[in-house]
Amino acid sequence: MIRLMEEKDLPGVLDIYNDIILTSKAVYRYETQSLEEKRQWFTEQQTIGNPLLVFDVNDTVAGFATYSQFRPYPGYKHTMEHSVYVHKDHYQKGIAIQLMHELIQIAKERDVKTLVAGIDDENIGSIKVHEKLGFEYVGTIKNAGYKFGQWLDLVFYQLQLTGPKA
Repeated sequence: MIRLMEEKDLPGVLDIYNDIILTSKAVYRYETQSLEEKRQWFTEQQTIGNPLLVFDVNDTVAGFATYSQFRPYPGYKHTMEHSVYVHKDHYQKGIAIQLMHELIQIAKERDVKTLVAGIDDENIGSIKVHEKLGFEYVGTIKNAGYKFGQWLDLVFYQLQLTGPKA
């Protein structure tokens, strides 16, 4: 079931995020976060009004998703970059695509013009999910990050929505 994230979900969200940091190239970050850092993030995102979703399986966070403004300038007001993460025990169950469908619906309701995805170029699963949802490849930043002893390329995909006329 997809629902809004609550403070009680933060340990599960943190568990997923920290595992992603330690084991994958989905986040070009080296150090795990503390529960207090995740609480601060949660409060900031709620204050801004960004959607915070969890995929709940028997009162366990199996995945989470959100989006926030692409860049912190007024001209980017209607462009959002999203993040979707799934617990390793729940891969290949369609959770990411369900969370994405919900995020896209929220984005449409909130007048978002463009949804952006920054994906490590080796993350073929994520790329395929985004393509299935109608996202289009728009470019690559070569050597955008460094992790696990290698330089990493970041590909960008975007989904055009109706958004405002001006």
